[in-house]
Amino acid sequence: MFSRLAQRFSAYRSHRQTVDLLSRMEDYQLRDIGLDRGDIDMIAKRGRLAS
Repeated sequence: MFSRLAQRFSAYRSHRQTVDLLSRMEDYQLRDIGLDRGDIDMIAKRGRLAS
């Protein structure tokens, strides 16, 4: 039970870090990497840019 909770928390933290990072970027920077602001949450949920 604890390990599952730890995994979920880790996934949530990774998601938040990705959203925070992308949200701080300027619109032109997002366009340079092929994203719009509306894509941020979807990309973070998929974990494509998560480290």
